[in-house]
Amino acid sequence: MKEIKIRVVTQNQVSQIFKNNNDFILNIVEDALRKWANDDAKLPDKISQIFDQNTQNRINCMPATIIPDKVSGMKWVSVFPANAPKGVQNVSGILLLSEIETGFPVAVIDGTLETRVRTAAVGTVAAKYLAPKNPRTIGFLGSGEEARMHFALLKHTFPTIEKCYVASRKSASEESFISELKEAAKDVEFIACNADYSLAASSADIIVTAISGQVPLLKAKDVKPGTLYIHVGGWEDEYAVALKANKIVCDDWNASKHRTQTISRMYMEGILKDEDIYADLAEIITGKKLGREKDDEFIYFNSVGLSFIDLNFANEIYKQACKLGLGQEVMLTETDAISYKNFI
Repeated sequence: MKEIKIRVVTQNQVSQIFKNNNDFILNIVEDALRKWANDDAKLPDKISQIFDQNTQNRINCMPATIIPDKVSGMKWVSVFPANAPKGVQNVSGILLLSEIETGFPVAVIDGTLETRVRTAAVGTVAAKYLAPKNPRTIGFLGSGEEARMHFALLKHTFPTIEKCYVASRKSASEESFISELKEAAKDVEFIACNADYSLAASSADIIVTAISGQVPLLKAKDVKPGTLYIHVGGWEDEYAVALKANKIVCDDWNASKHRTQTISRMYMEGILKDEDIYADLAEIITGKKLGREKDDEFIYFNSVGLSFIDLNFANEIYKQACKLGLGQEVMLTETDAISYKNFI
């Protein structure tokens, strides 16, 4: 029997790999989407166990394979919106990485930070192709960890951003958002909206909804022409928002249409049809379809989360961890033959 060793990479070690490395992060997303467009990635169906239909507390099993890199794996991630009132994070997860020459596992990696980073990186890559030219204002509906990561990557990509509006259910959350980010972004004016979601949205060139609840807070009347809307979570906007959009772009429509997001609900209720979706993000990145074409286009970007992007992150994290000597090697399977007499 061949011994099997795995490398265990913690959240702190993942953070070390990501620190001051935003271009590395964004390139992982684009690289994954190009592989998907070239049929070099496999995306089996996500298995989602929903424990509460009202809160959408759930655990997802998200497998994938990237053929040229000879890796396969999965993300096991819990999304518990009901955690927010308890003061604990609503997303936690792990990444499992295997090579596909012998099929052995090679790494177990913290997936909590990776999920936060991946989600924001996908939205930011979409903004690269879909945002108005030189955006100056950004508006957040929600002020938690996902909103903060989006701000960091969007500001990195668009240094023209000079105003940031943030609206949350609690003013303390808005102030916490501002307090954490203002020192690192001294050229940005931060405005706490005191739960005025209309103010945050109507003032923005880029709107990001990143809330834990299932409430349609974004209203169509508050979306001005030329805006990019990055939809991160579940049901965060009224149906009229998508109906107002000049273009709806998804990370992947086939992966989204039967989920619980706003446009998924609209599709299952017969309000949206397949032909109402302009493009998947990979089609735009590879030039099969154009991104933003007019200054006054309102573009709606919907992100559901694609496991082959998580797998690309896992593989790159693993390679960097090996290179930098991060993580702990754990003997998973010893070479000693099993003595079956011990089971008798």
